[in-house]
Amino acid sequence: MSEHKRVWGRPDPMADPPSPSRLWNLPNALTMLRLLLVPLFGYLLLLDSGQSDTARWWAAVVFVVASLTDLADGAIARARNLVTTFGKVADPIADKALTGVALLGLSALGELPWWVTIVILGREVSITLARFLVIRHGVIPASRGGKAKTVAQMAAILLYIIPVAGWVADVRWPVMLIAVFLTVLTGLDYLVRVVRLRRNSERTAMKRARRAAG
Repeated sequence: MSEHKRVWGRPDPMADPPSPSRLWNLPNALTMLRLLLVPLFGYLLLLDSGQSDTARWWAAVVFVVASLTDLADGAIARARNLVTTFGKVADPIADKALTGVALLGLSALGELPWWVTIVILGREVSITLARFLVIRHGVIPASRGGKAKTVAQMAAILLYIIPVAGWVADVRWPVMLIAVFLTVLTGLDYLVRVVRLRRNSERTAMKRARRAAG
């Protein structure tokens, strides 16, 4: 993989060229597992209007397992040259589905303000669409801020899922605010880089040259 596709050692998986690997490989299986876990997670989270401690703990377990598959599938695909077009499309969909069901469920239960859910999901959907739109122009690698945002979101959501009181419950809101701050900050940074990429890419330069020649 060329150096321009990396930043701090982690490439943007959407930019990886598809390999001749079979559709059904381990990374894609993990992605499909994550998709299948999403409705189970939603069911457990909302069971008995969110009042079942047992169901909430199981929801937390499913959420952690699904999050771990997110970490594993991309790393395995790149390490073993198993990147497929299906994986590049399905992976971000599975990520957003898991986060979306968690946030929407928590807001529906009245445990998380709706504005938090709207801000986070609005950012995630917008950036996912932007990644698809600019992939022809080049690569926008993942940043440290993006990694921190993901970790903060997962940690905040998990803290809201588990049915505990005391200091753990007290830190939920501050951690969620950190996640929201990083979500907005990294989203704005990404959009700025999208504009710069489109303006300075070889594809744009070629279009300008053709217009000038014509």
